[in-house]
Amino acid sequence: MEQQTIIKVRDLSKKFGSFEAVKDVSFTVHKGDVFGFLGPNGAGKSTTIRCLLSLISPDNGTIELFGKSLHKNRSEILANIGSIIEKPDFYKYLSAQKNLEIFARISGANVSKKEILKMLDFVGLGNRAKHKVKGFSHGMKQRLGIAQTLLHQPELIILDEPTTGLDPQGIIEIRNLILRLKNEQNKTILLSSHQLSEIELIANRMVIINQGKSIVEGSVEELLNSEETIVRVEIDGIEPAMDLIRSKFNPKELTQTSSKEAEVLLSKSRVPDLTKELVLAGFTIHAIEPKRKLEDYFIKTIQS
Repeated sequence: MEQQTIIKVRDLSKKFGSFEAVKDVSFTVHKGDVFGFLGPNGAGKSTTIRCLLSLISPDNGTIELFGKSLHKNRSEILANIGSIIEKPDFYKYLSAQKNLEIFARISGANVSKKEILKMLDFVGLGNRAKHKVKGFSHGMKQRLGIAQTLLHQPELIILDEPTTGLDPQGIIEIRNLILRLKNEQNKTILLSSHQLSEIELIANRMVIINQGKSIVEGSVEELLNSEETIVRVEIDGIEPAMDLIRSKFNPKELTQTSSKEAEVLLSKSRVPDLTKELVLAGFTIHAIEPKRKLEDYFIKTIQS
């Protein structure tokens, strides 16, 4: 069965004066995706998201959301999107519950106090509903921001770098909350990040952008390619070791990276055999370290 398309961006570009923030970005998000929008800082992620939310207008390209042109159906489309751009803002001297009640009235969402309390409970703030926001940690404010995005029950949620500035526990809480939004509330989520590890853990599909251009798009599983990994080998006598690796394993990729190091692309199942062969041949091994293939690709991409 054909998947429903929620976001379709084609050939997007945006200039600020002579600076090209976005040059050529294209990607597709399907219903039910946690879609990773991955790229280093300054890659054009936030500019693209602002175009998606109609905060700025692109110079060229097309944006369709829910199968409709954003340019022609702006109000209808935006009513079905929730978003956090940068850090969410609240009335610090009011309670979490009161803040959501005010935002619900402003947005025209018909939400009861009972439903607001339910949303606060969903994001893990049920026991802090009556507490003033001024006493909230950064992570708690991020979770309150996610509750705010749910007030009008949108189908699509857009999160721009939601874990920036959080401690490890805060990152885990936001990550789990995003997965619950997908699994329990059937939301489609566009998640912008410059952290590969974050995208790996929660996204099912992704696009990598750099210098304002889309580089690669696909399923995270395919891009990670669980059957293959790049193995860094640090060893005395790297050149004869590489000769042995070529003769025994016939790898698709084998590159010397320093006077004592090489990287070889192997299936994961053959890494123990690699160690065994090098030991039997009498080499002194200092390290054999698997690297994620996507991470290596990502680094090469953004440095090229």
